[in-house]
Amino acid sequence: MTRIDDTFARLKAEGKKAFVAYIMGGDPDQATSLAVMQGLPGAGVDVIELGMPFTDPMADGPTIQAAGQRALEGGMTMDKVLAMVRTFRAQDNATPIVLMGYYNPIYSRGVDRFLAEATEAGIDGLIVVDLPPEEDDELCIPAQKAGLNFIRLATPTTDAKRLPKVLQNTSGFVYYVSVTGITGAAAAVATDVAPEVARIKRSTDLPIIVGFGINTPDQAKAIASVADGCVVGSAIVKDIGAGVPVSDVLAKVKALADGAHSA
Repeated sequence: MTRIDDTFARLKAEGKKAFVAYIMGGDPDQATSLAVMQGLPGAGVDVIELGMPFTDPMADGPTIQAAGQRALEGGMTMDKVLAMVRTFRAQDNATPIVLMGYYNPIYSRGVDRFLAEATEAGIDGLIVVDLPPEEDDELCIPAQKAGLNFIRLATPTTDAKRLPKVLQNTSGFVYYVSVTGITGAAAAVATDVAPEVARIKRSTDLPIIVGFGINTPDQAKAIASVADGCVVGSAIVKDIGAGVPVSDVLAKVKALADGAHSA
């Protein structure tokens, strides 16, 4: 059982939906990013998604692309992302952390080295959006052997033929992408999401968490009400990029979390 498994088991026992927050590691600088990260659990965040900045983030829209660019220009590296996690873990050993990003930086580092360092730092799961199930031997299987959840994305275009392959080695939770396209591009609509979540649930017992296109507490509530929880990224990252004070960013996160938890 990972921290992710424990968290979802606890939420289920409490009859609560999950709120997951995404931030980019090192955006706009390491100190600010760490301050936001350290404040997320107190703002009601159940699972933290921590972005690994990368030069070619193909699944991300302009807001998160810009966040990655700011982080890279500020000197952010994978070593520094992992250092953030270690610092966070010195104060919080319970909140799950999922690293989200792309395979190139992991491949460049070496899978065995990366997995050893990630587990030592206190990472609980991985979302690597450009590694399909056909490449599970590359990272997914080694990650699970190392004790990390490997979280897969399902999308509106994941049909009945493809879905079993997507779910095959997925663990922790399934991340359902609510819209066809990139992050921050369109608003998620609960009436569209509900039948898709129900379809996926017929094939897995894993929690289904919905992301992309959720920007307000009302949207968080609506989407969480038809799934096991929701993810908000761009709406938070946009404020960080605009220089909104950390306390105000966390107040917004709390409002979003309260929306999801009230579902």
